[in-house]
Amino acid sequence: MSTTYGVLYDPEGRLAAELPLDRETHERVVRTALAWSSPLDVPADDVVQIGLLLAGAARVVADEVRASAALRAEDDGRRLFAELILQEADEQLSEPCTSLHRVQERARLIRSLYERLDRVRPAVPSDEAATASP
Repeated sequence: MSTTYGVLYDPEGRLAAELPLDRETHERVVRTALAWSSPLDVPADDVVQIGLLLAGAARVVADEVRASAALRAEDDGRRLFAELILQEADEQLSEPCTSLHRVQERARLIRSLYERLDRVRPAVPSDEAATASP
């Protein structure tokens, strides 16, 4: 059986900008990673792969936070707090993920990024929300 793979080349990030966040999946992975209580719960080879998965998810959410924060005034507290969490995200994502502790740090980072995203996103006006619902 032959399997072929294609490589997606999207240097401008247009596809990611047009696709919605897969929040439900991200939150499931976060809950699972945080539920592990011992390094013996996860095979060592899987730790690295899970770390890469979480890093990808964190980068996607961080990009969304960054874009939403940019819409806020520079002196808006929501923007300032978003910039702080984004600095933390950049620092954590620059480190290799080789232990369960690091996997769980990334899981908590994703949770923090989503919390910040919920606070920094512009609210949908009630008349737009009413027309958007069926």
